[in-house]
Amino acid sequence: MQTNGGKDRRMLSEINITPLVDVTLVLLIIFMVTTPMLQRGTDIQLPTAQASQVKEEERITLTVTRDSRILVNNEEVPRKELETRLKSMTGSGKERTLYLRGDARVPYGFVIDVMDAIKSSGIETVGMITERAGSR
Repeated sequence: MQTNGGKDRRMLSEINITPLVDVTLVLLIIFMVTTPMLQRGTDIQLPTAQASQVKEEERITLTVTRDSRILVNNEEVPRKELETRLKSMTGSGKERTLYLRGDARVPYGFVIDVMDAIKSSGIETVGMITERAGSR
């Protein structure tokens, strides 16, 4: 005996994702509208001054060449004097950043020795200068 006028009713086992897509699109629109508002700065009018020169930041650049020479701001420094030279450059007590440029063919042990001298001189922040891959 068939019920419902002969129509065969089966259960559908597919997941309906339409509500999920609707909610996701609404959230995407909300985030797209609110993100620029979060990044907006405060509008202020700065005062003017006669002497408006900006003092350049004093950078310390340490270069290690292929033949294991050490250059501090393009001045050659013997390894024995490196720590004292760096201490004299950072003697004012403020934290300085040192930028390290090293040849890729320098022995690893020599680089560790130079890094040890940098840390011993009191410099805590060291930036490594590299080239982008494929820029040669």
